[in-house]
Amino acid sequence: MSEQFFKQVVYVDKLTNGVLDPNVPMKFHVKNGGTIVANTAPGCWGPMITPELKGGHEVTQPVFVEGAEVGDAIAIRIKSIEVTSVATTSGTDAPVEGRFHGDPFVAGYCETCDTENPKTIVEGTGDDSVKCAACGNSVTPFHLTHGYTMVFNDDKTVGITVDEKAVKKITENPKMYMHTPDASIQNPVVSFAKHQIPNVPARVIPFLGQLGTTPSKAFPDSHNAGDFGQFLIDAPHGFGMSEADLSHRTDGHMDINRVREGAILIAPVKVEGGGVYMGDMHAMQGNGEIAGHTTDVSGIVQLEVSVIKDINLEGPILLPINEDLPAVAKPFTGKELEDARTLSAEWGMEGAVEESYPLSFIGTGANLNAATDNGLERAAKLLELSVEEIKNRATITGSIDIGRNPGVVTVTFLVPKILLEKLKIGKIVSGFYG
Repeated sequence: MSEQFFKQVVYVDKLTNGVLDPNVPMKFHVKNGGTIVANTAPGCWGPMITPELKGGHEVTQPVFVEGAEVGDAIAIRIKSIEVTSVATTSGTDAPVEGRFHGDPFVAGYCETCDTENPKTIVEGTGDDSVKCAACGNSVTPFHLTHGYTMVFNDDKTVGITVDEKAVKKITENPKMYMHTPDASIQNPVVSFAKHQIPNVPARVIPFLGQLGTTPSKAFPDSHNAGDFGQFLIDAPHGFGMSEADLSHRTDGHMDINRVREGAILIAPVKVEGGGVYMGDMHAMQGNGEIAGHTTDVSGIVQLEVSVIKDINLEGPILLPINEDLPAVAKPFTGKELEDARTLSAEWGMEGAVEESYPLSFIGTGANLNAATDNGLERAAKLLELSVEEIKNRATITGSIDIGRNPGVVTVTFLVPKILLEKLKIGKIVSGFYG
């Protein structure tokens, strides 16, 4: 591809229809070492109540990174994440039988028109406000079973859930309060007018629920993970696949709250150019996202991308910022290392101390146990160590933490510098934590 196609800074203003498809040519091209800027759309609830979208989210169209080839990786540095929404709605969900084929995230259905993925309009408020544009029948594939609406201050440092009076004001101009991007077609979830737990304050700590690279087989965007991907096995809609096909995923849908400003994500390249995409920004979330959903918001994201050659990852690796690391996985201070050298010498080991830095390996699977096994196995394979050694290192110098229930975890531990250098990521990791 000619160098003229690649830009130092790429502004992504187009969104997907909910599908990450490696067969669709990428429209955006960025130089190796360049910057991607995007206005992201709210994830989860908006797309979930918009059956025209064929995935649970509405992520940005993928970006081709110069020089990225299959078997490489792309280091994605999150330079900034800015929330632009003034309000949003979220809560727990339940599918509505008869309004989908096999999977309510993927194959919304209008019974009256006998149409899959129908176009819709919003009339009024409440769970049945989303109507088929052709026949007027209610076609929302999900009900919001217990919900809240939250507003944010101007500095986007704190939010508070609001009451019925405030919700009524917000539903008068829902897209304005959600700051939905121009390219978005999702229905605004604030139209559901939920206010079941008012006056609850929450700290705004934004992160990206979706960040990664394009899978080597077409996936609904929210199903690009080992847990949500289970719904695709032998599914009756057009994205049905075998269990073996799930290996094409890149686990871009993580919902790990540590994927936030300042962190670095190292993502596998499974298609030429990588296809970096993002979305599903959340204003805040505790580990596990136990409600199934959290505060979906619009936002402005700036990423810096660089290619790492010949590393052949099976899934992403996260470099969390220092304050997000488990206490036992933080890089050692000079004083701690000196104490360790003294102790080593006292026991006749000539003051030898392993130099190491933290990595968080992403593991996904049908449940948390399977996800943990996946993360351990990915780490062992990449580092050419036994799973038993990884378990020991993660126990004394790291931690297993839930990203999303039911099946996303991080396996974090201190990795010997000599192994990082062998993988050609020594400078990136040591420079980041230096």
